[in-house]
Amino acid sequence: MSIVSDAVRTAQVLGRSFSVGNLTVPNRIVMAPLTRFFSPEGVPGHDVAQYYARRAAANVGLIITEGTLVQHPSSGSSDRVPRFWGEESLAGWRGVASAVHEAGGKIIPQLWHVGSTRTEGVGPVRTAPPVGPSGLALDGLPAGVALSTADIDDVIGAFATGAAAAQELGFDGVELHGAHGYLVDQFLWGRTNQRTDSYGGDLASRVRFAAEVVAAVRESIAPDFPVFFRLSQWKTGQYDARLAETPAELEAILTPLSDAGVDVFHASTRRYWIPEFEGSNLNLAGWAKNVTGKASITVGSVGLDKEFVGPAGSPDRSAVTSIEELLDRAERDEFDLVAVGRALIADPEWARKALDGRLEDAEPYDAALLETLH
Repeated sequence: MSIVSDAVRTAQVLGRSFSVGNLTVPNRIVMAPLTRFFSPEGVPGHDVAQYYARRAAANVGLIITEGTLVQHPSSGSSDRVPRFWGEESLAGWRGVASAVHEAGGKIIPQLWHVGSTRTEGVGPVRTAPPVGPSGLALDGLPAGVALSTADIDDVIGAFATGAAAAQELGFDGVELHGAHGYLVDQFLWGRTNQRTDSYGGDLASRVRFAAEVVAAVRESIAPDFPVFFRLSQWKTGQYDARLAETPAELEAILTPLSDAGVDVFHASTRRYWIPEFEGSNLNLAGWAKNVTGKASITVGSVGLDKEFVGPAGSPDRSAVTSIEELLDRAERDEFDLVAVGRALIADPEWARKALDGRLEDAEPYDAALLETLH
């Protein structure tokens, strides 16, 4: 299939504005959150601000930052991942938000806790253990310690404090990382959540932690400050994992989150064109919108010919490819926004080229680009 897209059609489909709460974006293209490890001691600097601002200036409608750690001792595994706490880090984030706004863009931070995937002995608090709902790794083997109910309250409070800081710093909303086998997702997934209290057991109980995080975040911010929630079926290294086997199970997971205050569901898949359940062509973002009535974001190898991650590892290179099927699905309002990851690492001008129907001019992805912040 030709890379070239009809410029008029692309502009009509992806060039539409979108509003949620007090946020209005000029088009449907979102920069996906991508961890880059360029924030020494957890502080995003001028280079990080310009990295995001370049994409905002080139017509990305909304930027979702890389995962940024909430203030909990076990939240992260690297001193080069940005933090969303501490005077220096928050000052850095204020500069990032200002730079994006000056470039004409909108930006929200993604708040993150890695849970039991944490590597011991590294990160902001080197002595902190990995923590999770049941002290289990993603493969089901022992890892770290199980959170007590008091610990759970502390983590919930850390997410709420981070969201309040996002609003105070001038961001345009906030995203909660509930995907890919990190802490919030570990509570949702039966393999990693073997608790026997009110936070574990049946599906409704496993959703409780995530719903309480959302509710605490919603209470800490203005009613019209939008809350995004990232979810996935797959986990890091566990690509066949599934939270929901049926649309009814997905509805049982997402409805409490919607009721607690989620405005937009960001449905992470490795390939956006793959149907999520038998009997329907809808992808995960399509089903999230269908069962909740809330807006959704699709993501997964948009504009590239190889999926970004899988059992064989991430490919070193991916060629630019057509977005015709993406446009077909967007025209049917299967989802509301489209998140783009590696294609925007490769080419800061990707959004502008896509909207102009010039994807044949876009730069292909090469993993070597991860070594620099451009």
